[in-house]
Amino acid sequence: MGPKILLLWDIDGTLLTAGGAGLRALASALQHVFDIDGSIDDIDFAGRTDRSIMRQIFRKFGLPATEENFSRFAEGYVAALPLELANGAVRLLPGIPTLLDAAAARGDTAVGLLTGNLRRGAEVKLGSRNLWQYFPFGAFADDAEDRNELGPHALRRAQIHHRVEFAAVNTWVIGDTPHDIVCARACHARALAVATGRHSADQLQALNPDVVFNDLGDVTAFWRVIAGG
Repeated sequence: MGPKILLLWDIDGTLLTAGGAGLRALASALQHVFDIDGSIDDIDFAGRTDRSIMRQIFRKFGLPATEENFSRFAEGYVAALPLELANGAVRLLPGIPTLLDAAAARGDTAVGLLTGNLRRGAEVKLGSRNLWQYFPFGAFADDAEDRNELGPHALRRAQIHHRVEFAAVNTWVIGDTPHDIVCARACHARALAVATGRHSADQLQALNPDVVFNDLGDVTAFWRVIAGG
């Protein structure tokens, strides 16, 4: 008998904070790939997919949003990311290593990703803090530009990997932005919001998630919500 609980994790602001490394890597790629030295500080990136962020950048600087440009930008971004992450600003958020170890030890819990990161970007970010091995499947910006379309990809891969169909009542999308909550509802999953990103607990509560935590440092409280104990 396989696991019955499915946890689908966001990355930035939920599992870790990268200290702006992603934004700097995008700016570096913009300069090296397109020879544009411009600020992207005004780009709306919280909870967005990498592809959506790239489209915003293309629009700002008048670049054609062609598949070739998306591919070139993605290659430049992934190439720049390790150097930006190496400055030591990456920080795991409260409770994360303990929660992931506990989930791996439980026979009833499966863990995957539901993130706006490109898959290779997710691997680089999580690999920088030895977290990538916890996530054998997931949904990424490679799958869809609209975050609300990512859920079915994650659910399908979870089912294939574990050979179990996870009930909606036991499927949790865990994230730090209103977009994560809306994404959970779009795939009929439950929403656990955590105020470790740019949004306060009150701002997240306004979207009516199933539960809001200030952070995930209280591991016992987390499992009480997720698994009833």
